[in-house]
Amino acid sequence: MSRLSFLLVLAIISSPIFASESALKPNIVVILADDMGYGDIHAFNPNSTIPTPNLDRIAAEGMTFTDAHSPSSVCTPTRYGLLTGRYAWRTQLKKGVLGGYSPPLLAPGRKTVADLLKKAGYRTCAIGKWHLGMTLPTKPGRRMNLTVWEGDPGINFGGVITDSPIHHGFDSYFGVSASLDMAPYVYIRDDRFAAIPDLEQPAVPFPHFVREGPRSSDFVIDEVLDRLTEEAIQFIQKAKDREEPFFLYLALTGPHKPTQPHERFRGKTKLGEYGDFVSQVDWTVGEVLKVLDQMGISENTLLLYTSDNGSYMNAYDDTEQSDHVEDSSQQGYFPRNHQANGSLRGTKADIWEGGHRVPLLAHWPTKVGAASKSDATVCLTDFTATLAALIGVEIPDGTAEDSYSFAPALFQKEFRRAAPVVHHSAGGMFAIRSGKWNLVTGDGSGGRQKPVGDPFGKPYQLFNLEADLGEKSDVASGNPDVVERLVAEFEQIRDQ
Repeated sequence: MSRLSFLLVLAIISSPIFASESALKPNIVVILADDMGYGDIHAFNPNSTIPTPNLDRIAAEGMTFTDAHSPSSVCTPTRYGLLTGRYAWRTQLKKGVLGGYSPPLLAPGRKTVADLLKKAGYRTCAIGKWHLGMTLPTKPGRRMNLTVWEGDPGINFGGVITDSPIHHGFDSYFGVSASLDMAPYVYIRDDRFAAIPDLEQPAVPFPHFVREGPRSSDFVIDEVLDRLTEEAIQFIQKAKDREEPFFLYLALTGPHKPTQPHERFRGKTKLGEYGDFVSQVDWTVGEVLKVLDQMGISENTLLLYTSDNGSYMNAYDDTEQSDHVEDSSQQGYFPRNHQANGSLRGTKADIWEGGHRVPLLAHWPTKVGAASKSDATVCLTDFTATLAALIGVEIPDGTAEDSYSFAPALFQKEFRRAAPVVHHSAGGMFAIRSGKWNLVTGDGSGGRQKPVGDPFGKPYQLFNLEADLGEKSDVASGNPDVVERLVAEFEQIRDQ
């Protein structure tokens, strides 16, 4: 072959038309904060004095979703919904969350978004808080007590974990089995504990709240978030040596309890340790952005940032004796100091907006418009369908049943979810959101705020969020036709 012919062939096979399919697919990073409220980020709450420059950068360079929701107001069911595209109340988990030793909530054969992306050629990695249960090895002759949340229920820390994230679509995993306040306090890598516990962690009260249980020496509570950040950076850096795109699911452990930021962040916000911890979470996001920039892959990376539910910090009346600013043992703020959930009613665990309206930011330079906003109602269960649509893969039957692609909204095109969003509280109370209407099928918060009420307790509550985002006025009695219609829609979705 002549040199001219060789160069001609080389030019042809190097053209974009013949480029490998994987090279055209974006890298995907999903960062899931733990208990970060709608009002914690300056981009969502201009009155917030917590510095969140990195999250604000995403808002300035990408899209802010102002009406995004977690499917539940507590963490386990939200994580199930995000990864499977299916509401967790369709499983055996009808209320509450799992513990650090709980068996898997993900049924064998239940596909996750990681399964879909892996099949599409992605290198998949999960780092951080799992909280969906694992099949942990037990000591010889011991039967694990699955009801124990504290202490040692009989784990063989030198054994193999036979159901972990690597059995659900992820090529690799590093993190903790559940929330950072739940034992065991031992890192897990892939399908094994990374160390043998050699300490006994005592119970500690709020704000450094942890339950007692076994802990390994290398597991230092206020260093966990840094360790997860290091693991994420290392995974992204190794991507330059691979041809396939990557999917990173980075599930942070903050600002969930223990409200214990690293020493270098303490005192940074003048809002107590919670405010300092939110600042550290923002720094963590900044480290991810930094490595994407350094490697020159930001423009071909879609980064989605959100939270699993609202903040646990209460909104105190100014008549209360003190708040978290004055006394760090107080789990709440006076509105004049900070509103972790903005002007929304309720907190984490509640069925009201403060429990499940969460910040959602999208960053994808050259694809998602800078400083763009979307008021489309979306749910974190929609991640599966959205990512599948963006990379052009079909969702198999029996997968992601409650997921609807909001990809059009990312590109500022009209989007209306094909079905209302169904919300679920810690206590098992439901709500259904359709347009401006939000119907709570219960007579209280369904969580922690009073009145707690009962699931399906009467009278139901109806709110017009267009006129009353703070849900101060129940208008159910004046709109019986709306209540009747939404009850019928909810029952149809529930009974599918």
